[in-house]
Amino acid sequence: MARTRAQRRRHTLLITLALAVTLIVLVFARDVSRSAHGALNPRKSENLSFGALANGLITGENNFDARLERLLSQGTTLSRPVFAARLNQLEQQLPGWSEAAVQLRRPVLAHRVNDSLDSLTQLRVAAYQTLLREIAHALSLPWSSGPSMVISNPVATLETTSQVWDVDSYALVKEPGRVHLETTTSLTATFFAANGVTALTHAASLTLQRAIGIAAVKVSPSPLPAATGVLLLPPVTSVQLGVSVLNTGFDEQPVTLMIRVILLNRRGVASAQTMTATLGPLQAYAFVAKSLQTTASERARVIITLRGAPGASGMVTSESYLLEMSPSGSA
Repeated sequence: MARTRAQRRRHTLLITLALAVTLIVLVFARDVSRSAHGALNPRKSENLSFGALANGLITGENNFDARLERLLSQGTTLSRPVFAARLNQLEQQLPGWSEAAVQLRRPVLAHRVNDSLDSLTQLRVAAYQTLLREIAHALSLPWSSGPSMVISNPVATLETTSQVWDVDSYALVKEPGRVHLETTTSLTATFFAANGVTALTHAASLTLQRAIGIAAVKVSPSPLPAATGVLLLPPVTSVQLGVSVLNTGFDEQPVTLMIRVILLNRRGVASAQTMTATLGPLQAYAFVAKSLQTTASERARVIITLRGAPGASGMVTSESYLLEMSPSGSA
């Protein structure tokens, strides 16, 4: 049956509306797609940037782990100063990890993976600092720095943080950029748990050998020519002594220097001085004593004694001089 004109108009209108709605839907879908695509690009860039920086940090941690494990396993072949130098070099790297991890906290990424990396890194830094300090103390090595936080069991902390990061490192695998994050190693923790520092503390090359000695004695004014052990001086009213001492051990060594003046005649003033200092590894120190009060024709025994450790090979810890002051020209 033929349609009326009104029916044809309604049919045409419905088709037009349908086409308009379809066009609007297509345009909306295109805009949504473009918006989503535009949103993914920044996320992808952030994830990729974080991945590159994070993997650089983790690679540095793993290199550190391998170097420390090698130092612990082969340290018995090294001398005490060389071992200490390498231990210090490793310790100096740790603050840089903390700074790098803090900088990676922003922007916040999926699953807050950057927060996880930061918190785990701070724990690993403190654990390594604690472990290095324990090693230094076991060998009586000079060590001044302390951990950024107290870690009661550094080995367990290193193992646990590695296990946690093994899981968290997959956080960005399904996110824009498909970033794969490296995992951390625990070579040092495994070695230390099995061996500790027993081999190191029994190694002859790493054993502390405390030794000190008097390196030089300076007298002012300069003595006149005389026999060995005799300080023949002009008739001055005061004499200045300077004593240089040496620590030949690789450790911080407290020392005490005593200078005694014992009169041999009735001229002059008897005296005694005691001075202390702490010498660094293989370091020298110059003691400057108070001026000795002297008089013409005085005869006295000056005894210099150094205490704190055994005498080093080829050096002495005690010196004795006969002090003879020349007569006054007016006498």
